[in-house]
Amino acid sequence: MVAGAVIGATIADLHNQRREVVEGGRTIYNEPDRIIIRDPGGQAYVRGNDLYRFRYGARDIRTDTVGGETRTVVIRPDGSEVITVVGPDGSLLRRIRRDPGGREIVIIDNSYRDPRAVGGFYVDVPPPVVNIPYDRYIVDAEEASPDVIYATMQAPPVQRIERRYSLDEIRYSPNVRMQMPSIDVNTINFETGSWTIPPDQAARLQVIADGLNQAIQRNPREVFLIEGHTDAVGNEVDNLSLSDRRAQSAAELLTQQFNVPAENLTSQGYGEQYLKEQTQGPSLINRRVTVRRITPLLNGGQASLPPPPPGTAPPR
Repeated sequence: MVAGAVIGATIADLHNQRREVVEGGRTIYNEPDRIIIRDPGGQAYVRGNDLYRFRYGARDIRTDTVGGETRTVVIRPDGSEVITVVGPDGSLLRRIRRDPGGREIVIIDNSYRDPRAVGGFYVDVPPPVVNIPYDRYIVDAEEASPDVIYATMQAPPVQRIERRYSLDEIRYSPNVRMQMPSIDVNTINFETGSWTIPPDQAARLQVIADGLNQAIQRNPREVFLIEGHTDAVGNEVDNLSLSDRRAQSAAELLTQQFNVPAENLTSQGYGEQYLKEQTQGPSLINRRVTVRRITPLLNGGQASLPPPPPGTAPPR
């Protein structure tokens, strides 16, 4: 176990650690560090705990629970703090960075719900109309120059953003996410059933990390979603867990080796839902991670919401 996540294992090693329960018509698969939920309609998704990523290099960690909310403060060697607030069900509500002088920046406010939001976190909107070249909408990291990668991390939405979305709405609504260009990080490859990034491939993330760090230095409130994917080999539950671990592995490596601020990254696995190569067999192309800037989706298309004064509530 490293940073709370199983490292160097394969998905088969988790089978004897997985527990299945049925609650309210939903089937829930519990693993040591995440859960997979299948709802009565057959849709399934995975939810992990990215607090593990913040423990790396921490000077101290404090956790308090008040009124059903759990607040975890990770104190770094320079005195800055990352504050994560989760609800009673473990879902993220807010993530805040506080500098040594007490100035706070709200990076993610997942407690926000737009008045037009209906039901759960799936948002039923039409696919976006894309009027930019395909290779600038879905960027191939192996072929793209560092300038193109950085430009993609700063690129605006492909169409006007109608409202603010919560992080969960972005995670679980493909047509919402697809309003933003993305980068397929096909410079790293995963073995079948594994989420390990081989050491000889880790250096290939340098250009991605440089682009992320430049973008975050320009706007400290930038948020990037690291998406994990699998090929179609294996069952749905295994692939959701595996893809989520691949996304987390990439996010951890970006922080630990390249100093990308952990709080500006979030990760989510999608299993075999979005195959690039339409095959049911093994596919290296489909075993991948993707990086997508989601800041405009979180703030409703505004360039940057101003940080609130220290001690005040997040923007609504």
